[in-house]
Amino acid sequence: MLWSGLLLVGGISLAALLAPSLTGHNPTTLDVNAILSPPGPQHILGTDALGRDVLARLLYGGRVSLWVGFVAVGLSVSIGLVLGLCAGYFGGLVDEGIMRGVDVMLCFPSFFLILAVIAFLTPSLSNIMIVIGLTSWMGVARLVRAETLTLRGREFVLAARVSGMGAPGILFFHILPNAAAPVLVSATLGVAGAILTESSLSFLGLGVQPPMPSWGNMLMEGKEVLEVAPWLSIFPGLAILLTVLGYNLIGESLRDILDPRLRQ
Repeated sequence: MLWSGLLLVGGISLAALLAPSLTGHNPTTLDVNAILSPPGPQHILGTDALGRDVLARLLYGGRVSLWVGFVAVGLSVSIGLVLGLCAGYFGGLVDEGIMRGVDVMLCFPSFFLILAVIAFLTPSLSNIMIVIGLTSWMGVARLVRAETLTLRGREFVLAARVSGMGAPGILFFHILPNAAAPVLVSATLGVAGAILTESSLSFLGLGVQPPMPSWGNMLMEGKEVLEVAPWLSIFPGLAILLTVLGYNLIGESLRDILDPRLRQ
């Protein structure tokens, strides 16, 4: 599963990175003479209702979707790590306050919470990344807190305390490296979730705005002409499917590799 996931994610990421070399078309250039052209030699994946090359938009849209996934997960993991470490290590009122905040956030379905926040903001790439990151840190915080609770009483942590090391040093040099395995798995799966969320928001018109391509707004444009130009929906749909599948395969494999109980 690991190699299959790496092959999928690596291939899609490499294609998005090499987009200018793989296609000779601009993703926003209109061609009124090639509107809704089916896949062929000139346009390998066809064109859309404005004559734009689907392959170019698919590759450049991959850059947007992957960037959203990485930045949003980076933000959520950073917040979850700090709060989870503090809650698990200090305990008491700190733990109680942080975990009650986690409980409040988990009371709301995450996608509807994102919709509610996006409704008050101008739809843009940066806003989407920030909102997804700020509404998806709770799982990481709970994972890190649980690991910290089991590690704070270990001998190497007690030895660090006796040697005079302060709480920040203990947290980031002793506890965090030993609690990183479940965070890595959660982050990998979180990238897939962030890509799905961005695609859903763009499909609803609340995400990346045209003419900037993303897989979500390509699906939105394709549904209008689904009966006469199905390729407009098939190719971005497959891109989302394969990317999310790749990250899920990697995440599941890392969980099996890093958890000794599952290895047994």
